[in-house]
Amino acid sequence: MQKLGAGLLLMVVMASCGGNGKSGSASANSGDSSYVLSGTIEGVDSGAVILFNVQKGEEGEPDTAKIIKGHFELKGFAAEPELAFLALVQEQGPRQPPLPLYLEAGKINVEAPKDSLYTGKVTGPASQKDLDKFNALVKPLEEKQKALYQQYQEVAPTGDAAKMGEIQKAYEALQDENKALVTKFVKENPSSYVAAFQLAQVFAYAEEVAPAELEPLYKGLDEKIKGSHFGKVVKDALDKAKSTAIGGVAPNFTLNDVNGKPVALASFKGKYTLLDFWASWCQPCRMENPTVVKAYDTYKSKGFDILSVSLDDKKENWEKAIAQDKLAWTHVSDLKGWKSEAAALYGVKAIPMNYLLDKDGKIIAKSLRGEDLIKKLGEVLN
Repeated sequence: MQKLGAGLLLMVVMASCGGNGKSGSASANSGDSSYVLSGTIEGVDSGAVILFNVQKGEEGEPDTAKIIKGHFELKGFAAEPELAFLALVQEQGPRQPPLPLYLEAGKINVEAPKDSLYTGKVTGPASQKDLDKFNALVKPLEEKQKALYQQYQEVAPTGDAAKMGEIQKAYEALQDENKALVTKFVKENPSSYVAAFQLAQVFAYAEEVAPAELEPLYKGLDEKIKGSHFGKVVKDALDKAKSTAIGGVAPNFTLNDVNGKPVALASFKGKYTLLDFWASWCQPCRMENPTVVKAYDTYKSKGFDILSVSLDDKKENWEKAIAQDKLAWTHVSDLKGWKSEAAALYGVKAIPMNYLLDKDGKIIAKSLRGEDLIKKLGEVLN
């Protein structure tokens, strides 16, 4: 089950800090953007803290500072309030969740207990006050989520499918509540960098972005926030969602097939075409493939075709999966994994993902799974 509120932030830092790159403390032309982050961790006399800058992602490495007699200090530059996480490095003891905070010009202070850095108090940045306000707003939902998670853990070993389904529905209702809270916060705080982050996290990072929900909220943000890091993330997701909306023409691209021959999506015009994003390492994709094979075998004689785009990064794994699953249609890939240019063009955030195109290349359906794919093809081809 996915975390809400502050807990949800933990997913972002873990996903954003896995790459290599330049130092997280970027240079600046003016001291106006410099910050000094200092703090005390009660009961910790030595060791170190690591600062992950979420907004720099793979372009930045974490900053590290030694803890001397319980104190630490980090210096850097932040052109705008930047979301970061502070983690405690200890040779012994359980691993603790990091502390979310905003890096912002000026002095930032952290006061935290040894056994709960995550609950530490951050003072100084104006954006931190907004983060604290949002976390207080969402805390009741987090408590409900913890209770549901505990219930699920207790029920799962019994195999009670009905009860597990009941818990899942309750969890899904919490997600709807969370969206409502984020919507309220964004509308009431249009000049907040936290509002931009939450808008990105809950709406723009969703598996399927809904322009009708997201666009009014984005338009309500102050211009300064629209131009911020997460404001741009929201705009990018919104633009891609609108360009791949049902009724629009599918964006064209060209990738090489397994033999290195360029294949353009536009070359499939004149047929109903399933644009299918998958990968050999994606178990849900592999489980879905028999249904896709069934669809192809049933309707290929009626003007139906498939173009599969793999998010693999190793050609041998890609080709092996094609053979194993008996996928007898056109396959393309740039072998860049999640950095696939076609996936980026379509804003694909999870696979399997597909788009059904008519003979003119217009998107008439998307995210068709299982028998829904067979049913839809029956409607348009029979």
